[in-house]
Amino acid sequence: MLRLRVRSNSSSNEKMAKNWAICIGINEYHNLPSLNFAVRDAEKMRDWFVDEAGFEKDHVYLFTDNSPPIADASKPYPSQPNYATLIRFLNNRFKKPFLAAGDNLWFFFRGHGLRHAERDYLMLSDSSADAELIERTAIPLSYVTERLRLCGADNVLIVQDACRDKLSAKGLGIGEEHQAGVITFASCSPAERSYEIEALQQGAFTYALLESLRLQGEGNCATVDRLYQRLRYRVAEINQQYKKPRQTPYAIVEPATKYHLILLPKQATARDIDALKMDAQEAELERDLSLAEQLWIRILAVSPADIQALKALRRIWGQSPSQITDRSPSPSPSKSAALPTFEFEVVSVDAKGKEVKREKRRAEYISENLGNGVTLEMVSIPAGSFVMGSSDNDIDSVTKARPQHEVSLQSFFMGKYPITQAQWRAVAEMSKINRELKLEPSTFKGENRPIEQVSWLEAIEFCSRISQHTGREYRLPSEAEWEYACRAGTTTPFHFGETITPKLVNYDGNYLYGDAPKGEYRARTTDVGSFKVANTFGLYDMHGNVWEWCADDWHDNYEGAPTDSSIWVNVKNYKVPEAGKMLRGGSWLNYASYCRSAYRFSGGAQDRLDFIGFRIVCVLK
Repeated sequence: MLRLRVRSNSSSNEKMAKNWAICIGINEYHNLPSLNFAVRDAEKMRDWFVDEAGFEKDHVYLFTDNSPPIADASKPYPSQPNYATLIRFLNNRFKKPFLAAGDNLWFFFRGHGLRHAERDYLMLSDSSADAELIERTAIPLSYVTERLRLCGADNVLIVQDACRDKLSAKGLGIGEEHQAGVITFASCSPAERSYEIEALQQGAFTYALLESLRLQGEGNCATVDRLYQRLRYRVAEINQQYKKPRQTPYAIVEPATKYHLILLPKQATARDIDALKMDAQEAELERDLSLAEQLWIRILAVSPADIQALKALRRIWGQSPSQITDRSPSPSPSKSAALPTFEFEVVSVDAKGKEVKREKRRAEYISENLGNGVTLEMVSIPAGSFVMGSSDNDIDSVTKARPQHEVSLQSFFMGKYPITQAQWRAVAEMSKINRELKLEPSTFKGENRPIEQVSWLEAIEFCSRISQHTGREYRLPSEAEWEYACRAGTTTPFHFGETITPKLVNYDGNYLYGDAPKGEYRARTTDVGSFKVANTFGLYDMHGNVWEWCADDWHDNYEGAPTDSSIWVNVKNYKVPEAGKMLRGGSWLNYASYCRSAYRFSGGAQDRLDFIGFRIVCVLK
């Protein structure tokens, strides 16, 4: 089944990539210092898109102090860049996807930007820099990113020439906040200012940007990487020439393969195409078929008859058509199907925390495509039996982890890592089922850090959404599944052995377990998998980092506990919001004893704390 959008043979001119752009320029601010050339810069960018880059005129939106009404709806509406207008536009225009893989969306902003409460804001004509008013009158850059990504294009480029003169006593502008899944060009670092040049009647950055986009020949800026490198030295040259302080543009490119992305197909060289081909081949080898498809389509946009690209796309679509497009369900492998494997290292330590064994293992897994380059790896956990709980002579054993009892389990799949913030955001953007989900609830920000500050009820909503997205049942693990997966065949307090160390686990290393020496206390989450060692099943971060919600209700001990993988429900409180729910694994905040395989803890179903996250399981029928 070929869903061919490729420009090949006689159809090469029928399905060219769609290009859209949004240009915003604000000179007149009601509550902030006015700018001189922001409107001019936005107009010049609009002209470049239409007259030189070949964008259709009605595919370029212009928002300035004096721009004409926008007429792409039944009734034209104003285009002046105030808060109400921009919010209305972003909400309405991006309700449904209107672009696809191979298409491009540019967002250009020329005005003031400000960082407040660890978030980057675009300041509009009626925005206020007063601390109590910023959130009500300015638009978070992360919100802009969320809306833009809904367009459906695999290439979203944000260009922010954001001045911040006199807006903050600390002198910090926007730029610290990473925008996942997009390419971001910023006119200066957060500790610098973006300058206007009177003699040029433009901002230094936008002048250099247009100059760079117009370069021809071998030194052109057809790719993201070359454009970035030229902007860094060219803006510095302009500011030095016109006696302005230093201004250092920078780029944040996610995923990193987009550094080779070809922005200007007509100026691309054979070397540019070869670099993109290498990225596409690597993505295909790593089974990131969505990214591979996007990159091969990009190659065909430059070279419509490229045989290698055409063969690759047919191969990808023939292998796994349902994994290709963002937001589409992944194929459902059977239990007996051959699954891909990954290699990992397993470490064992003695009672003093000294490494005594290191070996390599392999495990099978499946990968879910959550859209926008975000995937979820689920590791195959084999069927088996184990003794659950703590024995009477375990150090720090408590009655709530007794009596020990044997449990038998069927095979299932479990998240390789706790759910990350990137994965949470991808699912939070899916359609609501029972409750709203905040896109960025975590205290400790980072795409690969575990999600935290999410309740048990919100974790259930996450599972419901991903189940609907994939067509398979995802849920929180039962307490028995969690401990079985954590132990991975071990009977020691930790899957590492008799103790843990801060070299292996993120926990409070100042408080010891057994004979292990003191270690560091990081006081925050760390990226999942950052310790590079797993248990023998191939699971990372089962001890420490964040507590993990389980599906079970809290019970004071194991009297009457199931002897299989069933979720243990307390009928009296199952639907009570404040009811106690199970937590396992310990966190960055806790002593080592709390991180043991058998340790049990509870939290209210509505609790949101910066040391609680979760991972999920799936049972294939």
